[in-house]
Amino acid sequence: MCAVRAFLLVLLLAVPASGDGRVLLWGGDAEGGAPYCEADPNDPSKVVGFDVEVAAEIAKGLGRTPQFVQVAWASIDQSVQRGDFDIGMSGVEDTPARRASLAATIPYYEFTETITVRQADRDRFRSLQDLRGRRVGTLGGTVAYETLLEAQKTLGIVPVSYDDDVHPYEDIVSGRLDAVLLDNIIATRAMRRTAGLYTHYDRPVATGHYIAILARENTALRDRVNEILKARMRDGTLERIYRKWEIWDEHQTGFFAHALADSPAQPRNRATAQPKSAAVLRYLPSLLRAAGITILLSCLAMALAVTIGVVIATGRVYGGTLSRALLTAYVEIVRGTPVLLQLFVLYYGLSAVIKLPAFVAALIGLGLNYAAYESEIYRGAMEAVPRGQLEAARTLGLTEVQVFRYIRGPQAFRIALPPMTNDFVALLKDSSLVSVITVVELTKQTQIFAANIGSWVIPGILCAALYLILSLPLARLARRLEEQWRAPSE
Repeated sequence: MCAVRAFLLVLLLAVPASGDGRVLLWGGDAEGGAPYCEADPNDPSKVVGFDVEVAAEIAKGLGRTPQFVQVAWASIDQSVQRGDFDIGMSGVEDTPARRASLAATIPYYEFTETITVRQADRDRFRSLQDLRGRRVGTLGGTVAYETLLEAQKTLGIVPVSYDDDVHPYEDIVSGRLDAVLLDNIIATRAMRRTAGLYTHYDRPVATGHYIAILARENTALRDRVNEILKARMRDGTLERIYRKWEIWDEHQTGFFAHALADSPAQPRNRATAQPKSAAVLRYLPSLLRAAGITILLSCLAMALAVTIGVVIATGRVYGGTLSRALLTAYVEIVRGTPVLLQLFVLYYGLSAVIKLPAFVAALIGLGLNYAAYESEIYRGAMEAVPRGQLEAARTLGLTEVQVFRYIRGPQAFRIALPPMTNDFVALLKDSSLVSVITVVELTKQTQIFAANIGSWVIPGILCAALYLILSLPLARLARRLEEQWRAPSE
């Protein structure tokens, strides 16, 4: 007990609490990469980027020492509100929802939403109107994603949501996408990294701004940060930082003038947020469609898993030495590696050989993964049937096929049913992992919903309710079947 207390004391002393007068905790996502925030190549324990330097200037103006806190980009809003850090940054976009739910600073950088296409299509696809009915990728939960959702209604564009800003541009080159709509900073970085791309910088789709966010009640600190940001605009510090990171452009001069003219309480972006009830009604159809994708994917993947699992289990019970060894190796390899890795290999790793559609890759990935677990259930169930019954059936002259059909199979199925049901419920929830290969299922759509209204409460409740609606009937059906099959033996 003393050791535990000592450890907790050391932990509390080592990690300064949010609001410490000496330290300014600021949260960001180092996975976002340069020029926002990334691990320093020379010292991975440190982060570098223009947002890192802006945060350092804010801390300096407050007389504090900046300390970085790693957080997933999609969780910055919720983390700053719950007090994990004082300020959230790292390419945080200025949206009405954020201004309604958090204490948002004045904008400190202006970006444009730009279209990137293949070099060969630069004259063919120059605007959203040119991309009617085409697949356009972007990051989920961003202004660009909202723009594409609107374009879906009017132009039939198919928005494809990604969790990162690397694979969308790779998918343009591979032919999975026709274009990507994202911030000009991200597009510039992608063009340096990936050959064969062209970005229409001269034809921006929209203009946006980056801001820092604080907890809703932290308005006093927000106002001090606003004054510091304005001072750094006036003395040229922000321009120096932006030029260093090669993100200064002609937009910033006019933007700085407008930002300095506006008061902190009246930022340049004066859009108002929609009431949460209106947002729920707006996103509910998308959630229902995503729930439909989840249940369809889960049912098909489970059917595939059951089919392959029966084959594997049968082979391991009845097969020869070589077949048993190969099937055992498959089961151990699949169970011993993460399903995320398997999905990435199927969708991206095999793209040079075969370009599987995202839904098909998700179906195959989940099906093959769960087949390994199902096979163990069926193998154990088959081996649980008393050997005396099997020998008696063979003595009566039944063939092995008849023994399996009339004796072993039915009993094994009854034994396997409860764990099969559990596996299906687990698969239903694991289907949320397929969002990494651009399938927008229920959890991913909920995440996008939460990011756009600035709260997880309502989206989380709706998502949980939909999952319960999907899983509870299956559990009741399984229990009913168990009771029916158990009755004759009682």
